[in-house]
Amino acid sequence: MTTAPDTRFRRLREKGSKDFQLACDIIDEAKVCHVGFSVEEQPYVLPMAMARDGDHLLLHGSIASRLMKNLDSGLRCCVTITHIDGLVLARSAFNSSMHYRSVMIFGVAESVTAFDQKERGLNLLTDHLLPGRRADIRPSSRKEINATMLLSLPLETFTVKVGKAPPDDPAKDLESRAWAGVVPLQTKAGKPVPAPDLAEGTAIPPYVRKLR
Repeated sequence: MTTAPDTRFRRLREKGSKDFQLACDIIDEAKVCHVGFSVEEQPYVLPMAMARDGDHLLLHGSIASRLMKNLDSGLRCCVTITHIDGLVLARSAFNSSMHYRSVMIFGVAESVTAFDQKERGLNLLTDHLLPGRRADIRPSSRKEINATMLLSLPLETFTVKVGKAPPDDPAKDLESRAWAGVVPLQTKAGKPVPAPDLAEGTAIPPYVRKLR
């Protein structure tokens, strides 16, 4: 009998949440998740592209992928997504931390097999990773879609944690002359680098320029 995951907040409970919309916001801002699972007592954690489809998380990969085959077999998994928003510099290493937003999703993923639903889900992934891109590229062929497995993980059992407080130094450290505070961090797009075989005169599309 499979034991349900323990999602109680045991430490830093003030940072924990079960708010569905907050979980969705964290997911929607991410491009990558990490998928953890265990096969024959050996744990694995793999990075994957992802997208949200309502109350489900979409994952995709080759039909030959061991990860996808194992997840499709009903293997339980844990998917994590984390955004690092800042470094919290306290007056000691022990009390230093980070600003972050994270979500952990537990469950069993199911394969999307109906061709039209699979095609729709893969299009959602493309649109999530770079909105506007799909109108610029050729549609996926039936062969390409058939060579791809699409998994759908329900957003039913999850936990959220958010850290956003300033340094919390004990009174005895407040006389220290060490600088304390928060250094915000963010991910930014750099200057686009064209493919070496790009046709001369091909302009950078607006949706790519918008990233900057």
